[in-house]
Amino acid sequence: MHLEQFPDIPAEWKDEALAEKWKKVRAVRRAVTGALEIERKDKRIGSSLEAAPKVFVSDAALMGALDGLDLAEICITSDIAVAAGEGPAEAFRAEDVAGVAVVPSLAEGTKCARSWRITRDVGADPAYPDVSARDAAALKELAALKAA
Repeated sequence: MHLEQFPDIPAEWKDEALAEKWKKVRAVRRAVTGALEIERKDKRIGSSLEAAPKVFVSDAALMGALDGLDLAEICITSDIAVAAGEGPAEAFRAEDVAGVAVVPSLAEGTKCARSWRITRDVGADPAYPDVSARDAAALKELAALKAA
């Protein structure tokens, strides 16, 4: 109910290392969204899902925080490429995020009817011709659960 108070959370649940990792991830995301906001303002994209930026990370701690994460999912883009290094001089750099440079680019492929991501594998599953392979697999799982 909306009138209930938040429950007290046990202090031992606090994980400082995890909080620090996500602080770094959010900083990288801030640089990506800053670059995409310029693209949106200049009408080169309408939504972040139309983008597939290249992100250059020269800060080892920031790069380490991204390890194993789906940065495209976190940044709400259709795809993303992450590389170590400074990036080109013309890349976007957020003033408050040192060590990250972003080169925006358009995503390539077809828009998935389910996730709205632009991918090259839309229609890969003939049973689901208007969705990506990832979404087709999810829809198959849902269908199997309903049939059980």
